Amino acid sequence: MVEKNEGSSSLKDQNLCCFLSNYPPKECGIATFAKDLLFAMNKRFNPRLKSRVIALDDSTSIYNYDKNVIMQINKESIDSYIEHAKNVNNNPDIKLVCIQHEFGIFGGEYGKNLIPFLEHVEKPVVITFHSVLPDPDEERREVVKKIVAKSSAIVVMADIAVEILNRDYGIDKSKLYVIRHGIPNVPFYPSTYFKKRLNLKNRTVLSTFGLLSRGKGIEDAIESLVPLVKKYPNILYLIIGETHPAIRKNEGEVYREELIKKVESLGLQNNVKFYNKYLSLQEIIQYLLATDIYLCTNLERNQIVSGTLSYALGCGRAVVSTPIIYAEEILANNAGLLAEFKNPESFSNAIERILSDKTLRTDIERNAYQKSRSMIWSNVAARYLSTFNRVVRLREETTKKYPPVKMNHLYSLTDNLGCIQFSRDAVPDKTSGYTTDDNARAFIAATIHHNLTKSARSLKAAKIYLDFVEQAQEKNGNFKNNFQNENEVLDTYSPDSFGRTMWALGYAINKSKDKDIKIKANKLFLKALPRIKQLDAARAKAFTIIGLTHYYKKRGGSKIRILIKWLANSLLKQYKHESSADWHWFEKNLTYSNSKIPEALFRAYEITKNKKYRDVAERTLHFLSDILFVNDEMMPIGQDGWFNKDGKRALFDQQPVDVSSMVQTYLIASKITGDKHYHEKAVLAFNWFLGRNYLKQMVYNETTGGCFDGLSKDNVNLNQGAESTISYLIARLLLEEFKQKSKKRKRK
Repeated sequence: MVEKNEGSSSLKDQNLCCFLSNYPPKECGIATFAKDLLFAMNKRFNPRLKSRVIALDDSTSIYNYDKNVIMQINKESIDSYIEHAKNVNNNPDIKLVCIQHEFGIFGGEYGKNLIPFLEHVEKPVVITFHSVLPDPDEERREVVKKIVAKSSAIVVMADIAVEILNRDYGIDKSKLYVIRHGIPNVPFYPSTYFKKRLNLKNRTVLSTFGLLSRGKGIEDAIESLVPLVKKYPNILYLIIGETHPAIRKNEGEVYREELIKKVESLGLQNNVKFYNKYLSLQEIIQYLLATDIYLCTNLERNQIVSGTLSYALGCGRAVVSTPIIYAEEILANNAGLLAEFKNPESFSNAIERILSDKTLRTDIERNAYQKSRSMIWSNVAARYLSTFNRVVRLREETTKKYPPVKMNHLYSLTDNLGCIQFSRDAVPDKTSGYTTDDNARAFIAATIHHNLTKSARSLKAAKIYLDFVEQAQEKNGNFKNNFQNENEVLDTYSPDSFGRTMWALGYAINKSKDKDIKIKANKLFLKALPRIKQLDAARAKAFTIIGLTHYYKKRGGSKIRILIKWLANSLLKQYKHESSADWHWFEKNLTYSNSKIPEALFRAYEITKNKKYRDVAERTLHFLSDILFVNDEMMPIGQDGWFNKDGKRALFDQQPVDVSSMVQTYLIASKITGDKHYHEKAVLAFNWFLGRNYLKQMVYNETTGGCFDGLSKDNVNLNQGAESTISYLIARLLLEEFKQKSKKRKRK
């Protein structure tokens, strides 16, 4: 289930962004980068914005490009550059050109063959500098300044690059944007999970990958192993990648053969292996995930970015690197260790520190993974679009192209008893126990999913969650909430838990397509009814109203209607008591799941047609919306202090449950009022999960199907517990349900 497009895919006027770059099957880092960025852009923004390629060719080779390549420039021919600049001008669909720049790929001294293209092209240009060299000679400086003068924006991949371009080239910082090198999104698991697949079990794996050349400094890493193998005889250093095509063309495999001889002379044949192959992305990731320590041995001090180092960080691997500029910046704050240039002993000492200190290694791995979350390709694509939009408006940054519904992580959190409360990263933490709160909400998610897909697995999961709720119900109708295990109860009652459980049971009675579930849910629901008038907290009342309205739609009953009105009137009394001219709310503060309170009044209005309920619902939802949306981005109330009406709102940590609640409420408001604006707000709120948030980072993890446990000022919380994951799923599933119902209405 996925939204395949955001409108007609046969639009007469297309928006094309063209990347001028090397491109596969050409073998180089720029080509790989361009392909990955193009794929990420198309995945997120096609068809409203399509990305294509203007490929750089040389006169001696022919490349079998894929369909994304729409033009080919001979990099040695000025006429070819000018001709294709005019072709770009004459194509009304092309709105912007993004040039992937490395000095050696354009032809001419310092790649100055590119300049005639820039002088003739009339479309806006954004350029990404993959190299930024300090202290340039005058000719290099002039080439760079001419390129920058013809460009609307400059992207660099490190903060230090901004300083260099400003200091050494005189480029205004207002034109410069930092977007880190992209990385694939992979799960954060220990290397032991992956070694078995590559027949590396019981080996301590070090690795280096990339196109082999003398500037890589591999010989120093090999020599560093000599003292290490005495203490760690199971060390295996993998040198992965073929020789750079340009090197191979000029001198063949001389450097590789020198390295092999060095391995033999040092007696390291059992500790060093070469893989002479240009690796696919999938192969690279497999080897990195099986790696314990990644060695970045590059000798070029001024290297401003390293794709291989970025990939290693993205896999959550400990890194030991020479102090290239990029490594000094990206490995700061204990995200890796540095070793001196051409100093095998320094490498040995750094590797030994990591291998001998499990705590240090764990900290480095976690810091590396967390630091690199902003670099996953979906986040990088969003940042590129944001930068492009500053130059020319290509499309809105809110997307209706959602990830496919993925229940995997919820299932991994579920055992025979129920849904486990927390996870460490993506690994369920059974010691955290279980809550009725989580199982009630998981029951809703599984029920919606079963309704949409008829999935046997989601039906099975729904029955597990309902059984948990049944075991949690006490004789008096209340529900115990926290359980360490099946027999150990940690606390007995929570009003919010009661309300959420009533919501879940009412939803199942109304919506479930399974007869047994409806019967059991009805029994538990009716048993709990006498406890409702004991509720005092606004959210508990709101959750319960939602459950009661679902029940009423299916079963009716004057008693249920009376309870709905009693609870709704109670909320109105709270609103009257606490609200003022500038505080349209039910309580003295805003905390979590705030929107469920106006949602309950919308639902009460739907049943009773009491306009007071709708009026207060709309007034309070508008009040809440004005607070939570800043520059068209969702900014949930932070849990570190919340928001007291006489105080200052907390901004962090922001919680997925609050965003999910807003999505749910907007969808109901849209349905009940007929105001499509509410649906647009639901979409905008949901985009918080997809990177339209303070950090500009995905909070939903597409790899696991889980949702990170919140968003702080500096990073996402890598844990993917039950509440966060279920909150995302309910919002995503309800948007899917809304889409399917809309399609049915259109067909009718």
